[in-house]
Amino acid sequence: MPVHSSPPFNAPAARRLRAALGMAPGHVAYGLRAQYGLLVSPETVMAWERGEATPDQSELTALAGVLWCAPGELLAEPVTLREHRIARGLSAEELARRVGLETGSYQKMEDTGRWKGNERQSAALATLLQLTLPQFVAATGKQDELAELLRSAVTTRWQAYLKPLTKLIPVPKAHLEWVLERLHDDYQSRMMATLSWASGSGRGGPNSGDAGRDFLAEIVDRFWALAWGTE
Repeated sequence: MPVHSSPPFNAPAARRLRAALGMAPGHVAYGLRAQYGLLVSPETVMAWERGEATPDQSELTALAGVLWCAPGELLAEPVTLREHRIARGLSAEELARRVGLETGSYQKMEDTGRWKGNERQSAALATLLQLTLPQFVAATGKQDELAELLRSAVTTRWQAYLKPLTKLIPVPKAHLEWVLERLHDDYQSRMMATLSWASGSGRGGPNSGDAGRDFLAEIVDRFWALAWGTE
């Protein structure tokens, strides 16, 4: 089903930016009408700033123009592909053209929250929207797929999951190989230590499998830490 949620409007930021310009809500309403032809009342502007109402995409873009700021400054932390696009002040048509997609194809991906671009298009998308790797995965609706692939990679042969992971996220292949090998070795070392302890004690113990389960539960966070070089 298409997703048409409103942008995550940052009401306090709108109020702060207006006040910094020395404008009253009436001045903002006048600017929206005079510059963009939008019939927005001062009461509506005040409702936006109180969080009682949310501007739609065209109103948000116009409001950013009146307040002399980027659209992204009027948004809370974007999550979806559409929210990141709006935060960068791009139309669907422009984004599609710049990543090498037909507008209709891109719009369908945005509406469904499922990105299906190829590796080159994914890299272009991440660069254009200035997405971190976690933001890219969240925006393209692939969090669960990433977690499942990583769990399989560390518990079996990681080499078999290199290609699907390369398609999933725009990470250089050589770097991805290094990250997967590190994760695999770390997991296997923990499991071997658990088995050695259980063998030496003559029993598995109630918590003998906790190390492996905990590692798999945190697999995505461990992956980002290695991919970003923070471990």
